[in-house]
Amino acid sequence: MASTTTTAASTAASGPRTGPGFALLGTVQATLIFTLMAISVPLPDIGREFGADHSRLVLLNAAYGLSFAALLLLGGRLTDRYGGRRILTVGLVVLGLASAAAPIAPGYTALLLLRFVQGAAAALAAPAGMAVLKALLPGPEAYGRAMATWGGLSVLGATTGNLASGAVASWLSWRWMFAVPVIVAATVLALAPRLLPADRPREQRPALDLPGAVLATAGTVLVSYGLVLTETGGWALPLALGLLLLAAFVLRERRAAQPLLPLGFLRGGRRLLGLAATMLSAGGTATLFLLLTLHLQQDLGWTPLATSGAFLPYAAALLVGGRVAGPLVGRFGPKAVTAAGLATGAAGLLALAHLDAGSTYLPLVPGLVLLPFGAALAFAGAAVLATDGVPEEQIGLAGGVLNTAMELGPTVLLTALLTVGADGAALAAAGALFALTALAGTRT
Repeated sequence: MASTTTTAASTAASGPRTGPGFALLGTVQATLIFTLMAISVPLPDIGREFGADHSRLVLLNAAYGLSFAALLLLGGRLTDRYGGRRILTVGLVVLGLASAAAPIAPGYTALLLLRFVQGAAAALAAPAGMAVLKALLPGPEAYGRAMATWGGLSVLGATTGNLASGAVASWLSWRWMFAVPVIVAATVLALAPRLLPADRPREQRPALDLPGAVLATAGTVLVSYGLVLTETGGWALPLALGLLLLAAFVLRERRAAQPLLPLGFLRGGRRLLGLAATMLSAGGTATLFLLLTLHLQQDLGWTPLATSGAFLPYAAALLVGGRVAGPLVGRFGPKAVTAAGLATGAAGLLALAHLDAGSTYLPLVPGLVLLPFGAALAFAGAAVLATDGVPEEQIGLAGGVLNTAMELGPTVLLTALLTVGADGAALAAAGALFALTALAGTRT
């Protein structure tokens, strides 16, 4: 993962100082999403070891993402207030400690708590990393090229996490997956003083809207938790309470002197297109991962290791897409590349729409190539659109909003699609959403 990021950095950043710094930050971003997916494939093994039933495993799988998504806005504003490298350091220290403790968790409850802590640490590190990147590459052209590469790092981390989790669970133990964030956190903390710029003194620091932070955090957690519970029941109350709290958050932000999320920040078709494309790309790829993983293991009887291997064409297409995305954004612009990526992703999802219990693997391969290639393009263009023209004092906020869209995409879209019915119908519906958003993007 780190070597891939280093290669990408050579085209995204210039000069001997910025290249290694970009590689370091890119590795952090990929690792945060890698850690999100670290226990996805071996969940059945964890359930057997800890005696956890299906509903408890669903919560365990969602715990990291719940705290990650819920605290991102606060993490972004803390970054704007206290500085990117300072908050990045705090996030990595907490992530490393929680990840070191996870392999020795004595039971389900301890592991669940540590997954929540990991997600909270990621909510600090993700927007802080983007703020440090802005300081590393202050020029708009260099920063735009870097963001075009940055957009694909999350989906790269997710793919690597899925591929590695099956192999590690088969050959060693799921506990070894937590070694990656420990090693990355320790490495980045050791190299940051030499490779990353120090925080600059700020004459004015944005105030922290603590009531807004409480409303946003509680609302996001309850909505996400309610959506997660739709499969097991008991979802209506947390979902309703979460929506009420988010409505209260919007009212609070309209009246606050220094809001956590200035509502004007979300105005503008280009930024909204970038955030929508980010949500769709994250949600579409997560939907495919879940449905195909279940199909291969439950319907076809594949092992976790073989299931991970089935995604090798997906990973190859993703790497190629990430490689060409930056130059394409530079040549044709982020809006055109985002729309083209969504259209390609739509074609991939529609090619997978025949998925059912009797589907064999080989006919699915074209979709396994088109979707990740398109998602890589869409992520690259969307990252540029979502952060274009953001002033330096709001770059942490931009990172928080972008990563929130990335985290909420799988929860919201996956839950909505699973209500459609059969696996093929869900993938076809996702393809239609991709196509409609691509069409809207051409007219924005």
